[in-house]
Amino acid sequence: MSLLRHLYLSYFSKPAGERFLYRGLPKWSCRRIVELGVGDGGRVRRLLEQASRNAGGEKIRYTGIDLFESRPADRPGLTLKHAHQRLQFPEARIQLAPGDPWMVLSRLANTLLDTDLLLVHADQDAESMRRAWFYMPRMLHGQSRVFVERSTDKGPVYDGLSLEQVRAFAEQAQRLERAGRAA
Repeated sequence: MSLLRHLYLSYFSKPAGERFLYRGLPKWSCRRIVELGVGDGGRVRRLLEQASRNAGGEKIRYTGIDLFESRPADRPGLTLKHAHQRLQFPEARIQLAPGDPWMVLSRLANTLLDTDLLLVHADQDAESMRRAWFYMPRMLHGQSRVFVERSTDKGPVYDGLSLEQVRAFAEQAQRLERAGRAA
C-alpha cells in the first residue's frame, strides 16, 4: 500500500503544486524539516509520510513554525492544541513553535542546524520574513533544499532557492537592520 500511496501523492494529489515535493522527499533523504506555516496540518502529514519512506528507521525531525492562535481571523489554520493532536506521527519527532518566523528563528535557529528541507509558505508576514532570513544560512548545509511558496490562480507553486540566494537575503536583512539602527 505504501507504493500506491507514494504514487498517488506524487502524481495525482491536490494541490498539484505540491506533487514535486512528494516525489522528491524520498530521493532527497530529508531527515530534518523546518516549515514556516503549518496550515491545516494535512500537508505536514503528507510530507512526513513521504520523508519517512527512505529514513531507514531513523525518526524524521520536523519543526513547524506558525502563528497558531495569533493568526488573523481571515487566515484559517490550526490552534496549537489541535496541531499537536493532528500531527501525531510515530516516525517523527515533532516540534511546534508558535510565533512569527523572525521571533521564533531568533530563538531556535541554533537548534535547527543541518536542516535538510526548509519550506516557506506564502502566508508569512513579509516584514517578519525579511528579518528571519538572517538566521537561515546557519541552519542549512550544502545539500539543503529551500522552497518558497507562491500563491497562483492554479494553486501553490514552490520556487527553489539556492544557498547563495538564501545568503543574499540574509545579508540584505542584516544591512537593513543596521540601517534601521543608524537612523
